[in-house]
Order: sequence, then C-alpha cells, then structure tokens
Amino acid sequence: MHEFDALLSPKTDRIYADSPDPAIRELALFLKSRPLSPFSRSIAVRMVDCGSSNDVELEEGLTNAPQVDCERFGIHFVASPRHADVLIASGPVSVNMKLALEKTYRAMSRPKAVVAAGDGACTGGLLAGAHGVYKSGRVEEVIPVDVKVAGNPPAPYELVLGMLKAGQILSKKRI
Repeated sequence: MHEFDALLSPKTDRIYADSPDPAIRELALFLKSRPLSPFSRSIAVRMVDCGSSNDVELEEGLTNAPQVDCERFGIHFVASPRHADVLIASGPVSVNMKLALEKTYRAMSRPKAVVAAGDGACTGGLLAGAHGVYKSGRVEEVIPVDVKVAGNPPAPYELVLGMLKAGQILSKKRI
C-alpha cells in the first residue's frame, strides 16, 4: 500500500449518512433533503468575534481544513460584510463589540442571515451577566438571529450545517 492511498480513498471526500459522528450524519441527511436554491451552491460568510475565548474561531478555521472543506458545499469566507450573505457571530457580546456587531450587520446587503455560533453567542455562556458583557451576552439581544449552533465549541461539521441552514433560510427571504 502506498503512503497516499488513504488520502485518495473515497471516504475522505464524501459525507456518509452512516458515519459514527452524529454531526456528519445530520449534515449528510440535510444535504440529501435540501432543495436547490440560489443560495444552495454559494454562500458568502463573514465572521465576527463578539468576545469569545477563540474556541469557536479555532473550529471555524477547521471548516476550511482538507477533511471538512466547506468550500465543496459552496461556503466561502469573505473579508467584507458588504460581500456577505451570512454573518456568524461567536462569543457573548461584549459592551465594546456591540457597536461593531451592529455596524457589520447593517453593512450587509439584503437578504441576509445570522448564525449564532457557540454557547456564548446563543445563551451568553459562562459569562452571561458579567461586567463587560452587554445584557446577558446573547447575540439576539443586539441583532436578529436566524440559526443557533450550540456547543462549547460546536464541531466544524455543526458549523457547516448551521451555515447551510442559513443559506436555506436566505432562499426563502425576500429583498
């Protein structure tokens, strides 16, 4: 067996519904059932760290790793909110990041969707109600949230699924 045979096997580039990983199984079932839409092949994503401990950002980086490869699902990360369809917010919203989150959301064109990624963004997490956190820290207290991806941190495949669900929501929104 050649040392690269494992890398070239079909299992490295496919999503299987019978995978032992529940996040991969859920993603496989979602991909099989989703209808085609303008946003099913290309989703531009902008990420904002609202005050997290960088755990979600590390997992978000892994969505671009060769094993997950979110680009094969049409997900692309962009540097400007003006180019983005989906905004991913991570961490509890700190007082100092509230304005930046609002400005990023307002800079996005319509239709747009927001994904709250991680327990901090969804519930405020351990820092809910802390001194430097805005209200309870939930993103939905600052901007409207379309999809919540819980976890501390959520796995890369869970983040991909959240972005794809946001793309499906975008296909139903009107400008």
